[in-house]
Amino acid sequence: MVTGYYTAAQIRDAEAATGVLLSGGVLMARAANAVAAQVSAELRERTGGVYGRRVLLVVGAGNNGGDALYAGVRLRRRGVRVDALLLDPDHAHGAGLAAFRSAGGRVSATVPDELDIAVDAVVGLGGRGPLRPPAAEVFARIADTGAAVLSVDLPSGVDPDTGVVNTPSVRADVCVTFGAPRLAHLLAAPACGRVVVADIGIPVPAAQVTSPSDAEVAALWPLPGPGDDKYSQGVVGVIAGSAVFPGAAVLATSAAVAATSGMTRYVGPAVDEVLAKSPEVVAASTVADAGRVQAWAIGPGIGTGEQAHDLLADVLGTDLPTLVDADGLTVLARAPELLADRTAPTLLTPHAGEFARLAGAEPGPDRLSAVRGLAERLGVTVLLKGRITLVADPDGRVSGNDAESSWAATAGAGDVLTGIAGSLLAAGLPARSAGVCAARVHARAAALASGGAPISAAALRDAVAPTLRRLLDLRE
Repeated sequence: MVTGYYTAAQIRDAEAATGVLLSGGVLMARAANAVAAQVSAELRERTGGVYGRRVLLVVGAGNNGGDALYAGVRLRRRGVRVDALLLDPDHAHGAGLAAFRSAGGRVSATVPDELDIAVDAVVGLGGRGPLRPPAAEVFARIADTGAAVLSVDLPSGVDPDTGVVNTPSVRADVCVTFGAPRLAHLLAAPACGRVVVADIGIPVPAAQVTSPSDAEVAALWPLPGPGDDKYSQGVVGVIAGSAVFPGAAVLATSAAVAATSGMTRYVGPAVDEVLAKSPEVVAASTVADAGRVQAWAIGPGIGTGEQAHDLLADVLGTDLPTLVDADGLTVLARAPELLADRTAPTLLTPHAGEFARLAGAEPGPDRLSAVRGLAERLGVTVLLKGRITLVADPDGRVSGNDAESSWAATAGAGDVLTGIAGSLLAAGLPARSAGVCAARVHARAAALASGGAPISAAALRDAVAPTLRRLLDLRE
């Protein structure tokens, strides 16, 4: 099932649409129940019980603090020792604070020396910018206790719409959010920890930013059926490598072979090296001799001179789906007119430096706006690599993938991604789907190959097939 991510404004509009549920406090009560339930679950998991455990609510102004104070009431009923540290006492949620005091909750000006869980309820969706010094000092003291941190909605200091992690900010072990995830839960995933979404009865529109589940990736992955042959499964043409960089060709072609059951053709000067690794590849020295393909993947290691320009121009001049990476992107940055009037699916896969060459500026902290802007301007699909990979169509729809680690940050890993995504384009997946599905398998393969230690791109490539076997077990 795909997960949608939403702006703060979209969530506020969804809450407002509930009418009396919002104005009558029903949504806050449901949110408080969800927070209390998750705190209890965390206490059981981390300490083996709930009764007598120690929880600190770090409370700011407004409804986010109200959610936490009402959650404190419920925790007190379960025998939890709950303190509330009010960062802005004059603007704390009045009814919530009164209920908290009546339930036996204690207002404290300091962080207890012994603490099991701290609840971050400082700013929530309304937060912009870093933590103010008093709040930063509180969370520094909390860190010294070793307590886990549960954030209500979002870690305070993380921008809800851009995912910018300001300094200082809260780093949460778990977030409890309501109705649907916020954009920052994807864009700033490392700061958010585990995200728990509580259904409190708010309607949300169709999402413009999504992330597929492993099961959805498995369902989209092309597998041979009774009527398929090597051609119907998709033939990808890989143009990569040079006499100086034959490894790029080897990695891209062998990754394409591992990714699907179709056929891989290779064009370039590294024919001997490619065939030594993957004898099933059909190799040629020129595009004219390559034979029929359903998609092209071009760029890794081809150089950036006139010959590379001519190759890219030939490929982009066809009506075939095309992926452009690495050196191909450098050439394209100098000659963006090669994309003019192109209607076939086109997927660009830059890292941050290549993105800067294409866009004329670094992606910056607001990576979502940056990748959307470049996709719209060029009229193509853009995959911006990173721990959080973002794949944007020109119409503003974006698919994202959190790799959950950085083991794929190694030389040659991008060549492997090129082969995987190129093979999916050849199999008929739309560019955005091909990009995000390839990114998911690439990330899972890196984690599998690593086992907790640094890896090479070749090891990542070798883990593609076993990763797919695990993933495809999820197909119904």
